[in-house]
Amino acid sequence: MDGRISNFMQTASIRRYEMTEGKERGLRVLDCDNGKLRFLLNESKALDVMQLYHEGQNVSFISKNGFTAREIPFGSRFEGGMVYTCGLDSVGGREGYELHGTLHNTPARVVRAECGEEGITVEAEIADTALFGKNLLLRRKIFSALGSERLEICDTLENRGEREEEYCLLYHVNLGYPMLDAGAELWDDAEKAIPRTPWAAEHIARRKEMEKPLPNEEEMCYFLRLKTPRVCLKNRAGKQFTLEWTKDTLPHFVEWKSMAAGDYALGLEPCTTELDDAFAYRVVGPGQTKIFGLRLEVSPQRKEGAR
Repeated sequence: MDGRISNFMQTASIRRYEMTEGKERGLRVLDCDNGKLRFLLNESKALDVMQLYHEGQNVSFISKNGFTAREIPFGSRFEGGMVYTCGLDSVGGREGYELHGTLHNTPARVVRAECGEEGITVEAEIADTALFGKNLLLRRKIFSALGSERLEICDTLENRGEREEEYCLLYHVNLGYPMLDAGAELWDDAEKAIPRTPWAAEHIARRKEMEKPLPNEEEMCYFLRLKTPRVCLKNRAGKQFTLEWTKDTLPHFVEWKSMAAGDYALGLEPCTTELDDAFAYRVVGPGQTKIFGLRLEVSPQRKEGAR
């Protein structure tokens, strides 16, 4: 180790703790800092990324709900967070299913949490099972190199049962102030953008432009057909957020744009399926695995080939 360093915690660290106040009480958290990025992982909620900071500045959207350990209706519970994993039983809103599925509310079992000269690695298992039914296991690995501006998520879905099982996944990646602000622009190479509502269609010409917050502004959703699995948000402060993913296993993408004051957010959502009437499950056979990957990066702005 570098002779200038007395304790490795001067460079990077993982701290594990349990929330003790208010509706957060009982949530188990891994607080990870690689010297450039700080990210909070929610062990109680599928090891999802609660919040992301770049050089001390917030990147993620946290809803007015905040974080809660309680199992209450979605509208009062949805925290946003940096990464909120939706599935495996449903994504979007479908009759008879919880909005965005039940995976996020499943506690993870952490099997590895290491911080060393290579970086920070956290691995966990999230089981989705039923008596006389499915036996699915999601293995999640989160890695960030020492001093890196990147956070990598690799999920491996394994069917441990004796029959084919249906599944779906949507990664709700949520940006908020100050990363998201008036004048920020979304860069992508979409060949087509399909608005979800008449309101979204009315504003499609400004789909990539982020406006200032407006009271009671209606949300807008667009289904994007992208040539490459990569989108980027650039803001006026000279910072950019880049999201990349595995297109073979996450072939669809949703842009969720909320310019509402108090609910000011941009959701970037790679997924296995289209939503609404076009929803469709995928299938994993007995003993088979499917691999899904995300890479989040926060950095100074670079030139891009498409907007």
